[in-house]
Amino acid sequence: TSNKRTLRTLFRPAALPPPVISETSPSQKKLLAYRRGKERQEMINQLLIDRALEVCYITVDETDKRDAVPPITEVPSTVRKHFFIILNYLFLKKCVRSNPVVPIQQQWLRSMLAMVPQSLMEGRDRELLTEELLKEIVRDYEKSMRRCVLRRALVKPDIKELDKLEEEAPLLLLPLSLDFSSMWHNSYIKAKKQIISALHILHPTMKTLLDFGYTAFFNFLVVDFSSSRLKGPVDCKSFKTDASLSCSKAEDEIMSMWYQRVIGLFAQSEALDGVKLDQLESFYNCVAVLMSNQLKELLRRTTEVFVKLFDPEDRSRLPLFKMDLTFDENRMEFYPSLQDLEEAILFVVDCIGQTLQNVQTIRAWLTGGTATLDAELPAHTIQWAKSTLKKSIRDNLEGPKEHFKGYVESYGWLVDGTAEERISRFVAEQLSFDEYT
Repeated sequence: TSNKRTLRTLFRPAALPPPVISETSPSQKKLLAYRRGKERQEMINQLLIDRALEVCYITVDETDKRDAVPPITEVPSTVRKHFFIILNYLFLKKCVRSNPVVPIQQQWLRSMLAMVPQSLMEGRDRELLTEELLKEIVRDYEKSMRRCVLRRALVKPDIKELDKLEEEAPLLLLPLSLDFSSMWHNSYIKAKKQIISALHILHPTMKTLLDFGYTAFFNFLVVDFSSSRLKGPVDCKSFKTDASLSCSKAEDEIMSMWYQRVIGLFAQSEALDGVKLDQLESFYNCVAVLMSNQLKELLRRTTEVFVKLFDPEDRSRLPLFKMDLTFDENRMEFYPSLQDLEEAILFVVDCIGQTLQNVQTIRAWLTGGTATLDAELPAHTIQWAKSTLKKSIRDNLEGPKEHFKGYVESYGWLVDGTAEERISRFVAEQLSFDEYT
């Protein structure tokens, strides 16, 4: 016990003098703040150094393993050189990123919302979703701005070890069409003059021609069977006849109204105002293409409306067809057959495609030529219409096929000779009266 007391006495710390409290001058405060900031920066630099060294050592280690070279204890000079370059780049990158970014304009966000249909923004859940989307847009904008500033302010060193420190994907290249590094006004004026002189679609006559087509074809269909169901069942022959008459009547109406208005427009000298003599051919070619597009659009829209009538999921306007269940030569079958029914329906598509195929071009009408407008439906449109109709017809005929199958199974033995054979066999047998009974 005495030895312990002696040891405590020997190792007892000397009494510290009382602290001296003195006031700190402003210059001393600045010095202290500078020292604290310097110490903090040194800590950050040390962390960056540790991370860079870790990457360098990992890279060296992987290289050693790949090349099967004995491990080295000294860091190569190239690694030390890369280390200081990486350290300097990361420090400058942090400084650039710390700069403030110009916020996104609220007018841009309002313009984005104005392009969204109102029906998609109704409801509390959708309002919250819209708010989250706007926040995501703001985040992406700020991120892109920071990365763009960084890309313009710093040049990334071509060091593969640095890629392991980069956590973000590479920046997208700037659009090449937005290069305003050289004078552009003269080239813009030149291009504008060339467009005005060569692009005839900007001519006032073309605008009038567009108005004629919109007025004539807006609610017009070459064939309209949307009310066919209200008229009751129709046989296939009458269906094909109605389609042919409707197409012929529609063509006459278009030629007597729309085409006559177009001819009246080009019969006036004002229609060619500003068109030079050497530009007449290209001008009339533009007119022909515009008229062809209007006729093709009319035929395409008519075909789509007709195909939609046979949609199995919406049978409210599905046409009704009259079919007979016949018995001939000991066979029961539908008349007309299911193949004939499919042919009658597909006939309408061909009838629509053959309409308005002999319309003269304006150039031919003025000069007495025989050239006609290209109003033929594209092959892919006809192929789509027929394949869709065939599938719809098969789906809609499942019911009649099942009815026919059940009818044959129930009563077919009465007409296919089975019943007559059973009767003959029964009569030929030698049976008693009670057995016959």
